[in-house]
Amino acid sequence: MASFYNQVPSVSSVFFLYTSFSAITMLLRTILNEVVPKGIREYITVKLVDYFSSYFQSDFTFVIEQHWGEYVENQTFLAAQVYLPTRLAGLTTGKLLVGSNNLKNPTAQPKLGIPVDTKIMDEFEGIHLEWNLHNVKSKGRRDKQYFHLTCKKEFREKILADYFAYVTESAEKVMRHRENLQIFTYNKEDSDWESTLAIEPDLKTTLMNDLDAFSKGKDFFKSVGRAWKRVYLLYGPPGTGKSSMVAAIANQMKYNIYDLQIQSVKEDGELREILTSTTNRSILLIEEIDCGSDILLSGLLNFVDGLWSSCGEEKIIIFTTNHKEMLDPALLRPGRIDVHILMVYCTPLVFNKLVSLYPKIDGHILCDAIEKLFLEVSITPAEITQQLMASKDADIALKGVIEYLETKKIKRKKIQNWRLMEISKMLGSKKQKHNWLSSAFSYL
Repeated sequence: MASFYNQVPSVSSVFFLYTSFSAITMLLRTILNEVVPKGIREYITVKLVDYFSSYFQSDFTFVIEQHWGEYVENQTFLAAQVYLPTRLAGLTTGKLLVGSNNLKNPTAQPKLGIPVDTKIMDEFEGIHLEWNLHNVKSKGRRDKQYFHLTCKKEFREKILADYFAYVTESAEKVMRHRENLQIFTYNKEDSDWESTLAIEPDLKTTLMNDLDAFSKGKDFFKSVGRAWKRVYLLYGPPGTGKSSMVAAIANQMKYNIYDLQIQSVKEDGELREILTSTTNRSILLIEEIDCGSDILLSGLLNFVDGLWSSCGEEKIIIFTTNHKEMLDPALLRPGRIDVHILMVYCTPLVFNKLVSLYPKIDGHILCDAIEKLFLEVSITPAEITQQLMASKDADIALKGVIEYLETKKIKRKKIQNWRLMEISKMLGSKKQKHNWLSSAFSYL
């Protein structure tokens, strides 16, 4: 024991060493301040801090921000948003985010979300991982969100090479099997091919085959150097089912819908920000494209032609219009719109589908009379649907359809008679007949 105390330095010795070290440190600081330029001193300080913090710190943190660049959504962030709710069993605190956007069934089981500033533990090939979602308040804009993913330093390269790919693949599987769709800007009612959309069977088959080929076309688009996108134009009179067709496509593909009102966009910069913020596996819907300004149309076409490959993949663009003849020829140029779909007036096949959906009957004695009226009167599926929904009684509903068609037929006859009278006035005397003949036919 005595020998141990003999080895302990005296207080005076410790004090002497401390003062000597302090003096040397002050001398070195003075020399550095006098000789070494300030910029180099700051650089050396930063490097020393990084070195010692790296030496003593065993963890490494990946920062995954919501946006990559000024406008584009960070696809890794979006994948984490989808993946992490499947790992909520790894929550380390006693709180859980729950909610529902199911307007059709408010009592449905709520969905689970990712709480802010709450640790979610995960494990990948024996590696323990820690996720944390952070939120930063921002004035005038949406709050900024970002994830922290923390692991041991020695697994950094493994996480970069394999884990992020695993998260993305897992998110894609979840997206392909989700039940509820999100429709941005407006709350449109979800639908599906069999329950709410009445279209010609041939058109349905053709469109479904095209969508199926598109969903499986990743390797093809990559091999030909084209962005993985598909552009559709739905055109035809109002009420012929263009909006229902969009909802059916979204439900078939399990895609979200971004409903862009092109008339409300003021400038190209705003348009670019909106377009680049849409996610993968989504539909960009632009209704009444004929009402957009030439400047915004130019920006839209430039975006469609040139930037899709750097702003995500597996996207569908759908334009709708009631007047295809009024569209800018630049939009209809080959290579821009892949599929043109004419939405027509109600046909017997579509009518029979609507009858099976609303009165829920298969055939009726009044159906033949209604189908014959279709030869004389043009009527949209929306008009037929409105009449069929007037009563749950099939007899009353179908009689209402006949009365509606007969009324339209009488109005159409009156309009034709009025036009014939106007033509007679235009023709005037026999001398003027030849001069007005071409104008009369075009008027009809």
